[in-house]
Amino acid sequence: MLKKIDVETLEKANEVNFLGSPSIYIDGVDIYTMQKPKEVNNACRTFDIGGKKSGVIPKEFIKDRLKSFI
Repeated sequence: MLKKIDVETLEKANEVNFLGSPSIYIDGVDIYTMQKPKEVNNACRTFDIGGKKSGVIPKEFIKDRLKSFI
């Protein structure tokens, strides 16, 4: 089941252990770090993927990580 959660307040960020935007969790595990969040961040995220920094998670990266959960 896919569930989109809008995190508009710090209270909501704390409730869902939000790491920043964008974040994709599977069963509470962040697909970028492959860990359950231990802290909260209510800001934009950057990602270092293949030596390049970006504020967007590439589709291929998401597809590869999703395979880890199958």
